[in-house]
Amino acid sequence: MTVLHLDVVVLTALLIGLRITGLILTAPFLSHAAIPMPQKASLALALTVLLYSPFARVASLPEGTAWIGASFAEVGVGMLLGLAAQLVVEAAQMAGQIVGFQAGYSLVTLLDPQTQADTPVLSTFFGLLALLLFLQLGVDRWLLRALGTSFSALPAGTAISRLRAGGDWLAMARGVWSLGMRLAAPVVVATVLVDVGLAFLAKASPQLPVLFVGLPVKTMLSLVLLSAALWGWPQIFGESFAGALARGEHLLLARW
Repeated sequence: MTVLHLDVVVLTALLIGLRITGLILTAPFLSHAAIPMPQKASLALALTVLLYSPFARVASLPEGTAWIGASFAEVGVGMLLGLAAQLVVEAAQMAGQIVGFQAGYSLVTLLDPQTQADTPVLSTFFGLLALLLFLQLGVDRWLLRALGTSFSALPAGTAISRLRAGGDWLAMARGVWSLGMRLAAPVVVATVLVDVGLAFLAKASPQLPVLFVGLPVKTMLSLVLLSAALWGWPQIFGESFAGALARGEHLLLARW
């Protein structure tokens, strides 16, 4: 007959809940400021109840002051998984800043509901598009699947023995720059070519008001190219989200 120890059940559920809470704090959409905290807490509690039964195995519960490190480690595991997907959204916002600067929208700002700061309009637009694709592609379900995988590989309470703080955690950020430039590349290349062409035109005809002609030309060209490039965004973001979560799982499952 199996004896059910209430203290073990509560402490195990607490560790599982901490990992889920870390995911909710950093994952796209789930961490958005527009979602009230009671709803986030209810979601964390519901996921804890759902995931407790299949992932309640614990090698050994930490004792004494080891609980502090174990708790931070569990939160760190969840935050790492959420951050892996959040970096893709950050790459989209960076691309929006680059495109906005090239297209002449850098002075137009909106209040970002997430950061409560004035953000270039195209950066906010790109970020919202990334969130819509996050939901459309079902990446939220990918995150839950990755969360379940993390419990299978790292049972609650054992993460502190496997995780290490260091450059490996920040290695995922390298993809932000490359993805941001990939999204902004069509507009950047086209506007640079327009600038070069206008420079030659200004040299050949100094009387031509190049500054007044160049801005609307670059703006219209950027909007046309951006509209055409949006058709390929679902595939690009699908690959990026999948790759980001794979790298996050690799960092969790790697042995040091």
